[in-house]
Amino acid sequence: MMDIDAIFAADHERPPSERSLPWPETRDGITVIIEPKPHWASDMRAFRADAREYCAYTDWTANGARARFFGHIDTSGDDLTRKARMLVTSEIVDGYWS
Repeated sequence: MMDIDAIFAADHERPPSERSLPWPETRDGITVIIEPKPHWASDMRAFRADAREYCAYTDWTANGARARFFGHIDTSGDDLTRKARMLVTSEIVDGYWS
């Protein structure tokens, strides 16, 4: 059985455009959690870790803390990470990861 942290670390070794799990990035004193790009989206989103705000990943990579963040009704970066860890944990329990 794989360890959840090992699964996240292995995913983080892939290029950002090929990742399937969220990951943190910090710039200018602000930490965001990057949401992997869904097949239908034109860009990834960067959610502030501790606030319900997001911006486009391209804006984040170009401007860091000066990126334009928008309010989000129900998701913060911490929420994304928590949900992803719960999903991977349930997949481990179900035998998907061995």
